[in-house]
Amino acid sequence: MNDSRQVEYTTADDGYFEKRKLRRFAGVWSLWALGVGAVISGDFFGWNFGLASGGFGGLLVATAIVAVMYVGLCFSIAEMSPALPHTGGAYSFGRTALGPWGGFITGLAESMEYILTPAVIVVGIGGYVGTIANDLIGIQLAAPAWWAIFYAIFVGMNIMGVELTFRFTIFITFLALSILVVFWIGAFQHFSWEYALNIEPEAGGTKWFPRGFGGITAALPFAIWFYLAIEQLPLAAEESHDPKRDMPKGLLWGILTLIIASILTLFLNAGIAPGSAVVGSSDEPLLLAFKTIFGEGVGTSFLGMVAVTGLIASFHTIIYAYGRNIYSLSRAGYFPKWMSLTHSTRNTPHVALVVGAVMGFIVALIIEYGSSFFGSVPVGAVLLNMAVFGAMIAYIMQMVSFLYIRDMDLERP
Repeated sequence: MNDSRQVEYTTADDGYFEKRKLRRFAGVWSLWALGVGAVISGDFFGWNFGLASGGFGGLLVATAIVAVMYVGLCFSIAEMSPALPHTGGAYSFGRTALGPWGGFITGLAESMEYILTPAVIVVGIGGYVGTIANDLIGIQLAAPAWWAIFYAIFVGMNIMGVELTFRFTIFITFLALSILVVFWIGAFQHFSWEYALNIEPEAGGTKWFPRGFGGITAALPFAIWFYLAIEQLPLAAEESHDPKRDMPKGLLWGILTLIIASILTLFLNAGIAPGSAVVGSSDEPLLLAFKTIFGEGVGTSFLGMVAVTGLIASFHTIIYAYGRNIYSLSRAGYFPKWMSLTHSTRNTPHVALVVGAVMGFIVALIIEYGSSFFGSVPVGAVLLNMAVFGAMIAYIMQMVSFLYIRDMDLERP
């Protein structure tokens, strides 16, 4: 499969790599936080639309199917990443197993996923923060101004150095998980099957599967939000102290954390008032749960800040991911080589981080104002589906790569 026809190779001197250095910092817990933080916003919103598509039972089965898929993916990545500890991650797996074109397709699919996902997230962050700022201090800014502010803050943080990036990643991930733990503990006493199964069945459906067994398939894309982006960990290989030892541990502890979180969130958010019928169509499912637990007296601003925490965790960590993805593809010659230049003192891929932010900001503008050009087409939903589509291509390529790499004489952990 290592077909290099129509591919032109060049030899790079030491000076080329001297301008593209990274710095090692991450250990097991940093990697765990990077993986969990990238995904954690999926427990705050997004997954719940699967209730409307498949009912509680349909989403539960879909989540189980997706969990099995991601466990298999994480185990395969946990084997490949120590054998190929390069920042390219999935790109390097595809390049080694399937040749330069296989690597390019895999890397490009991940670029689509990692650039589009923060663009969608920043629109949500801007909405929440805009409301909070208006309520608390009377500041009103246009939505794109908030997007630019948050891109500037978190791209700047990533440029400042890998140490700051990972320390903040650990902090914001633990904070987001702490908020979920408070929710799980508070919701437990309110749980009732009556709420979980309160979606009215269609003809031929049941309370568990109100949309029939076809609802399982319809709920799959939303179940993916519980786990999407855990696969980004190998992008940190060249910034880890001991990737051959730490990467598998970070991946497997990460997927275990996410499985537990997905089960608790699905049961306890759908199984308390107002129930699956309302939660399944809400843009703020966790906020509905907090109102049930703590009462309507809880301030809107407080609830908004709660929701923003999960969004910021994923926004920050996926910015890290697209920066390393663009950097690795540029360093290998797939993207323009100037994109892989690193900061002279911070050793961070500052050019790649800025390029990805500009592209993401443009996409966010399309999400916000595209309806005037595209009519009733839900541009945001289309872009979300594009991100998932890119992820699915990357997953398929990684699984094929895994089968080939298993037959290669590469060092294993």
